[in-house]
Amino acid sequence: MTQAPRLWVGIDASKAHHWWVAIDDTGTTVWSRKVSNDEAVILACLSEVLALASEVRWAVDLTDTAPALLLALLAEHGQPVVYVPGRTVNRMSAAYRGEAKTDARDAYVIADTARLRRDFAPVEIPTELAADLALLTTHRCDLIADRVRLLNRLHDVLTGISPALEAAFDYADHKGALVLLTGYQTPAALRRCGQIRLTRWLATRGVRHPETVAATAAHAQHIQLSGQDTVAGITAELAAQILALDERLKQLDRRISDAFRTHPQAAVIESMPGIGPILGAEFLVAAGDLAAYPDAGHLASAAGLVPVAKDSGRRTGNLHRPQRYSRRLRRVFYLSAQTSIIRDGPNRTYYLKKRAQGHKHIPAVIALARRRVDVLWALLRDNRPFSTSPPTTSAAA
Repeated sequence: MTQAPRLWVGIDASKAHHWWVAIDDTGTTVWSRKVSNDEAVILACLSEVLALASEVRWAVDLTDTAPALLLALLAEHGQPVVYVPGRTVNRMSAAYRGEAKTDARDAYVIADTARLRRDFAPVEIPTELAADLALLTTHRCDLIADRVRLLNRLHDVLTGISPALEAAFDYADHKGALVLLTGYQTPAALRRCGQIRLTRWLATRGVRHPETVAATAAHAQHIQLSGQDTVAGITAELAAQILALDERLKQLDRRISDAFRTHPQAAVIESMPGIGPILGAEFLVAAGDLAAYPDAGHLASAAGLVPVAKDSGRRTGNLHRPQRYSRRLRRVFYLSAQTSIIRDGPNRTYYLKKRAQGHKHIPAVIALARRRVDVLWALLRDNRPFSTSPPTTSAAA
């Protein structure tokens, strides 16, 4: 059988299986099959496809855990893979005949889109450190989501038996208030205990300023609401779960910090005001290979901090927020910029300058985030820590 000079293989990935479609230069399907997500099956199909052409280019619509085995095997065999976003696949599907939605059709659209466009980002297999940080930061996001859910449930049930006690503390940031709820949840229980005994009880459990917590918890509600005893048990359970989750988050933060600081440029990233080890780790995960950004503009564009034109006819000069960018990378720059304006320094000065020009808070923070991209990119390029004074340059001979 004569080999084709080049083939494009589109892969519609999923957890249990992938659908592969190989097309030639004319867009004709030459190979199409449902492939199980198993190493032996993938290797067998890979051998078949590689035998059909002297050059094969691959395209996938997912890069998360579902195609991880497939991407690792392709990388091991030196096969180039590009990422075709799902939004692009969805919009391109409307340009083809028919309205059917099948895995084979999606795989064909992926392959043909990769054939027509040559600007898709290549898929890089992350290093061991990047993979570890990605798993740890994702797990941290899941734990924080669980904590928010538990806090919302705690506020809801506590309002049902004691609105005053629910409003007395910010339970998201007050460990002493959560410790209080593990032992006393109702107005009647607090009255029976008394402020002096409650202060002593909190002090033995390591609560800071126990007398303040005990005094704040004392209130004048005397009526007993229906279901109070049952809700009190649920409240104590929720408070204990939140405290346990906080301890897990502390341990996880230490693991993330230790892993992040093994990166050769961790000190450079962490020297930027507003970026600590957690945001630094998220930056490394979201940005990927830092060498892939030839200048600061490319990094800012990837974070969605560069407006794009929206002109039509006589309407020119219209700019709007881009739709295709890394939400996670934008979040890192936005949160770090917002944190950096808390203390005096060049970041706060620039933010106040934008506010004086008439910008509201969010546009001013976004403008600061864009400026900080230039600074961080330059620091990483020169491999030097942040300093408020400009770097010294040697005079030209």
